[in-house]
Amino acid sequence: MPDPDGLRLIVIGPGRAGGSLARASLAAGHEIVGILSRSATVEYGPPLTWDDPLPEADLALITVKDEAVTEVAERLVGKMTAVPVAAHVSGFLPVTALSVLADDGVAIGGFHPLQTLPDVERGATALRGSFVAVGGDPLAVDTLRVLAVSLGMEPFDIEDSARPAYHAAAAASANFVVTSLAVAGDLLDSADLDLAVMRPLVERVVANVFEGGAGPALTGPIARGDIETVIGHLTAAREVSESVGKQFGLLAEATAIRAGREEDLKRWK
Repeated sequence: MPDPDGLRLIVIGPGRAGGSLARASLAAGHEIVGILSRSATVEYGPPLTWDDPLPEADLALITVKDEAVTEVAERLVGKMTAVPVAAHVSGFLPVTALSVLADDGVAIGGFHPLQTLPDVERGATALRGSFVAVGGDPLAVDTLRVLAVSLGMEPFDIEDSARPAYHAAAAASANFVVTSLAVAGDLLDSADLDLAVMRPLVERVVANVFEGGAGPALTGPIARGDIETVIGHLTAAREVSESVGKQFGLLAEATAIRAGREEDLKRWK
């Protein structure tokens, strides 16, 4: 079992995710024994190059974008003789995206922090208290769980087959919320109001969803079938701009379907 008080880590591709994990790991007392990065400036540990084998470590974290994971894994073949575990941080890709390393004798895994990481400083702080999806070979899972707990995160197991639906849920929970609030902000700008006035409402709605489920939490004119009010909203959104009108319309349509009011859609035209 890896030492929870002193893991030796290598971070490959330290962007927002890798940088956040590196900074949080250093704060937790772990050692970053190497960084593989295209950037000339390496903040978290000694720079490494692709020309040499990786130094001795407990874990190599591959934190590049999804489309580059397999390519990076292929470049690491033969270079990880002193590193028993490799893991990517993608929520969507299967652990088997690293299969070439498994064939090379490395235990492979996935470690996806279920948290938004807008920048390294805020990301490192946000990791504590967050959930993290963990999967892979037994040694990889053991190592990743040790890392997660040391960072104050709560690990949960996930199978490769569940990753696409899980990651789509994460996108809906984070990205779609941002889109909705951005549309609300555009509408409020047109009324000379600040988005901050919506904060108590948004926070209460989110609490309602987690306390009682999405169904009871969905209120308002679409859920009530108040057609004239909905038409007024659609008109107001179109008056802000064609783009805001289109976005609001799509969000309204999705809400009507969720509320079981799909028959009302043709009356909005």
